[in-house]
Amino acid sequence: MASTARGAPLPQLRSLVEDPHFQEILHRSRSLTQKVLLSIPDTHKSCIHTATLQLNSSENVKLETMASILGIPPAPGLRAISENFTLESSLRRMHEGLLLHRGLLSSVSPRLEVKTKVADLMDDIRDVAVQITKMLKMVQPEAAVQSTTAPLSIHLPGDYEVQVATHLTLVQLQSFGQDMVRVLRSLEQSDEEEEENDS
Repeated sequence: MASTARGAPLPQLRSLVEDPHFQEILHRSRSLTQKVLLSIPDTHKSCIHTATLQLNSSENVKLETMASILGIPPAPGLRAISENFTLESSLRRMHEGLLLHRGLLSSVSPRLEVKTKVADLMDDIRDVAVQITKMLKMVQPEAAVQSTTAPLSIHLPGDYEVQVATHLTLVQLQSFGQDMVRVLRSLEQSDEEEEENDS
């Protein structure tokens, strides 16, 4: 039988995902991720003063080249859990992505005039990462999970570059967070499903 978590056949994984403790952490993770998503617009408004940098703009695609020039790495890709993309892989990528964005915000924060909302957002990202780590430990008890990301070397010569780097980080975090919510929601057991399983 195909393995979905390393060494764990599909039925074993299903029983893990259906475990009430796992579901509780999963629900908390999704709630905290949604909290991050809800705070991104206010954070953006508080620290981005360049009128052309809008959070939900089709123009953001044009800034992708700028991201590579500034040294902003792309977020890890997330997709639905399958035999080819395990729960462990998904949780690891979520954790890596959260650390990446927290590291990026930490790099730009000292250069921002208003830091409060960015600091609050970084705390929320840390809280989500803690929950993801708990799930990862349930899936793979021996899993080694890094608690910090490698130092990021972002090229920020002036205020405009700081603005663009912060903007791109928030845009990318928003997209990554939306992908996280989709994956986490797909793993949640609804009350109806639980009733069907009990009957």
